[in-house]
Amino acid sequence: MNNAFDVVVIGGGPGGYVAAIRAAQLKLNVALVEREHLGGICLNWGCIPTKALLRSSEVFSLIKHASDYGITVKDVTFDLTKIVERSRSVAGQLSGGVKHLLKKNKVTVFDGFGKLLGKGKIAVDGPNKTEITAKHIIIATGARARALPGMEPDGKLVWTYKEAMVPKTMPKSLLVVGSGAIGIEFASFYRSIGVDVTVVEVMERILPVEDEEISALARKAFEKQGMKIITGATVKALDKGADNVTATIEAAGKAEKHTFDRVIMAVGIVANTEGLGLENTKVKTEKSHIKIDQYCMTDEPGVYAIGDVVGAPWLAHKASHEGVICVEKIAGVKGVHPLNVQNIPGCTYCQPQVASVGMTEAKAKAAGKEIRVGRFPFIGNGKAIAMGEPEGLVKTIFDAKTGELLGAHMIGAEVTEMIQGYVVARTLESTENELMHTIFPHPTISETMHEAVLAAYGKAVHI
Repeated sequence: MNNAFDVVVIGGGPGGYVAAIRAAQLKLNVALVEREHLGGICLNWGCIPTKALLRSSEVFSLIKHASDYGITVKDVTFDLTKIVERSRSVAGQLSGGVKHLLKKNKVTVFDGFGKLLGKGKIAVDGPNKTEITAKHIIIATGARARALPGMEPDGKLVWTYKEAMVPKTMPKSLLVVGSGAIGIEFASFYRSIGVDVTVVEVMERILPVEDEEISALARKAFEKQGMKIITGATVKALDKGADNVTATIEAAGKAEKHTFDRVIMAVGIVANTEGLGLENTKVKTEKSHIKIDQYCMTDEPGVYAIGDVVGAPWLAHKASHEGVICVEKIAGVKGVHPLNVQNIPGCTYCQPQVASVGMTEAKAKAAGKEIRVGRFPFIGNGKAIAMGEPEGLVKTIFDAKTGELLGAHMIGAEVTEMIQGYVVARTLESTENELMHTIFPHPTISETMHEAVLAAYGKAVHI
């Protein structure tokens, strides 16, 4: 086997495998080193299998309300084993698909852990230890769940996302520490299938990166479903019993003890940089993440980094886009644009769904922008009412002087699919004029997007 390559990618997640395939498309000789699962955490233990779980809970929740649609269903139950099996099967199918794509594009795959030995050299520690060389090395090793001192997950009583995806039995009560996308998605899944869920968030509101108005609506919806939410609070200790955990939760200067069957820790992530041999290079890190420039280059010539290992936003689609930018820059493709973080959509697949792109209202004001804000509720949309999903809101934020769409924020059914319309608009640098004159199909929930634009300029029709 030839062990000399143009590009070697370390890590086969959504950043790494996409970078490898794009490099191969550009006629470069490419290798990918992956220690565990092709597709990475996202495909095997994150984005994809969690969506399969959430779909099961969504169907279960819908069936429980079948009478609202004139349908009678009796004795509704669920089979936890089959729910988990379906989730794992979906992940397995897609991991196999990544393997096929890499083979199709003639990417050489090495099973093992990659370590930089110096300029252009990588040691692969796997079933067959070997050394390979490359003109360009892309680090795409991702990140892992952050553990708080004294409250480290044990896999039995205190879970990370991994254990939360494959429960052998369903807990009656659950504490979720952290209300970012990961924490809220698990809280939503378990609550929808009947678990007594409590969410603790150190910030003053849940989903703290979202627009404040959307966060408030999300909290209202979750609490209506029976979820308990404690904000401005910290978990001071977790005392493990034989089959439960007693948490000391402090809020407003007062500490209280609450007992739960299980705890999910969702308090952020830490970059996977250990053991990579960075000490053999000029690569610099900051708060565990690798420092890069706008084209994903590190301080070591010929070494690049993409995805979660370089920092927020920790999103699969951001990693994939960085992979393409990085490889096209290496290959000398003309017109490569740096990543615009403001054009990266964020999606949380809870019930109701949350999605956004660009500036929140607060950030736009803090930036000194003169703004126009449009809002349109789902209750004014025929399709949403027909679907039995009348609770939701689309919010748009425009620059009052230029008409630039600064941000869009949504909560409600299918908004994770709809947000892309606003992402395209921002990428094309559309103004309110183009969006107002865009024809949206009727009847669709996407019409709320049009109305929210019109509303920012006092032209909304259906409210």
